[in-house]
Amino acid sequence: MSISKELYPSQDDLPYEEEILRNPFSLKLWWRYLIAKSEAPFSNRFIIYERALKALPGSYKLWHAYLRERLEIVRNLPVTHPKYDTLNNTFERALVTMHKMPRIWIMYLQTLTEQKLITRTRRTFDRALCALPVTQHDRIWEPYLVFVSQKGIPIETSLRVYRRYLKYDPSHIEDFIEFLVNSSLWQEAAERLASVLNDDTFYSIKGKTKHRLWLELCDLLTTHATEVSGLNVDAIIRGGIRKFTDEVGRLWTSLADYYIRRSLFEKARDIFEEGMTTVVTVRDFSVIFDAYSQFEESVIAHKMESLDLSDEEEEDIQEDVIEEDEDIRLDVDLCKSKQKFERKIFKGFWLHDDKDIDLRLARLEHLMNRRPELANSVLLRQNPHNVEQWHRRVKIFEGSPTKQILTYTEAVRTVDPMKAVGKPHTLWVAFAKLYENHKDIANARVIFDKAVQVNYKTVDHLASVCVCGITNNS
Repeated sequence: MSISKELYPSQDDLPYEEEILRNPFSLKLWWRYLIAKSEAPFSNRFIIYERALKALPGSYKLWHAYLRERLEIVRNLPVTHPKYDTLNNTFERALVTMHKMPRIWIMYLQTLTEQKLITRTRRTFDRALCALPVTQHDRIWEPYLVFVSQKGIPIETSLRVYRRYLKYDPSHIEDFIEFLVNSSLWQEAAERLASVLNDDTFYSIKGKTKHRLWLELCDLLTTHATEVSGLNVDAIIRGGIRKFTDEVGRLWTSLADYYIRRSLFEKARDIFEEGMTTVVTVRDFSVIFDAYSQFEESVIAHKMESLDLSDEEEEDIQEDVIEEDEDIRLDVDLCKSKQKFERKIFKGFWLHDDKDIDLRLARLEHLMNRRPELANSVLLRQNPHNVEQWHRRVKIFEGSPTKQILTYTEAVRTVDPMKAVGKPHTLWVAFAKLYENHKDIANARVIFDKAVQVNYKTVDHLASVCVCGITNNS
């Protein structure tokens, strides 16, 4: 093959050529020659690079400089240009002797990633991991994970690569979980996150606390309740409630949300009720109560929307009601229409009526009316010896003497005079006056008799009870 005369050495190149002829294996001479030709077209430098690498195929400095110039040539060209094939072939030639040089591998892998050659890129990453020592694998895994996280990469390929990476460095499990979440692989993401929380030796490289990981798991399980299976969601979230005291209200609402998404509405109501009766802070109670009320309101709104029956359906219902008395259970043709049959059988039964809006509205109203009582219960769980809170609880039940009597009974049994916040004797006095106001003097005296037997913290409390008792007897 003939070489163009333009590629032949010029008169100025003769000194360099003569030196190279005397010592063709001197890297210093080849490098000096390339520097002298730095302003020449790449076609001329290409000949010099090839000659130098033929004499010194193990020179990292020459290969690196040559490949960088090759990369610069294709920088602004489309990835389908033929020069990319030449570049790839040059990299393959370089790796024959430079296969222990991670920088050469990284340059090659980056250009393959830009060319969107998925299979070739994946195989080249695997070759790099096989060729380099384990101590340098970190430099390859970083671009490898970036490559498999790109759009267009088959999800199974990405999963296999991530699983291999975790065998190399298990501490990056959080990156894998994040990838699973971004890929909508909820099942494996939940399983991996649960295994992390069960590992007492786990240390988050991203600085996440166990509490934050618990919240992430709860959000994942509740948001995708129908996609995740095989995990005892109820036990997992309850375990988090027992273990972490912060944001207990959020965990209770997450558990209720899980059952709501699975259309188990009555179970969700049980969870809301249990949460409100167990939390010990007003903040957690407010979170649960607000979520509970929003849930009931959304159920009512959905039910009202579903009640938009057509005129024809209304007419069918009226015709069914005024139909002659007959044993419809023996009507075979009617039984073929299950919906119509059920409407006939259950017509008039409120619980089976689609129009149960009144029931749901009553349920929401009952919940709102109970808020003061439930909030007071939270404060009493914080300190059951708070006298003022017991008085407030009695006022909540104003108009219901039975509940007030039960509340006072519970209060005098619970409050320890030695630990009481406030004046415990006022509970006994108010209890007796409650009977007195209802003209039950006998029971009022019984209460005063019991009150004077209590071991009060100060004599003044006992004296106050005695004064009130004498006044009552008179």
